[in-house]
Amino acid sequence: MISGKDVSKLRAETSVGIMDCKKALEKAKGDFKKAKELLKKKGTIKAAKKSERTANQGIITSYIHANGKIGVLIELSCETDFAAKNPLFNQLAHDIAMQIASMNPKSEKELFGQDFIKDPDMTVKELMEENISKIGENIKVKRLIRYQLGE
Repeated sequence: MISGKDVSKLRAETSVGIMDCKKALEKAKGDFKKAKELLKKKGTIKAAKKSERTANQGIITSYIHANGKIGVLIELSCETDFAAKNPLFNQLAHDIAMQIASMNPKSEKELFGQDFIKDPDMTVKELMEENISKIGENIKVKRLIRYQLGE
């Protein structure tokens, strides 16, 4: 029997809906690690399903490295302006901009294949999929540019 406390704990750690957490814990027979993996797989599937949906809203954000010699502009799009105002969406945009400043990917494909600088156990693609699952909308990197002094 899965307790409400266990479901709440998994929800707090993953930001996934209560029913999805309960189902994952039941399927994993109470094993938190397995339940997290199941939710991660489910998030990947959800992200794939949402990838065909139009994403015409979003934000443009910037990141200037502390030394002032590297700057990034990124346009991150989503389906609604409601999602664009979500703190998770804004944090994702900031994190991706910081990733670009730090790792200087030459293409979006290279960016998505990189280990995420704040959590090397996940790629940037997995970070995107996780946020698509949490926010519930398609999210895309529309445009990005990285400037470095002297380039």
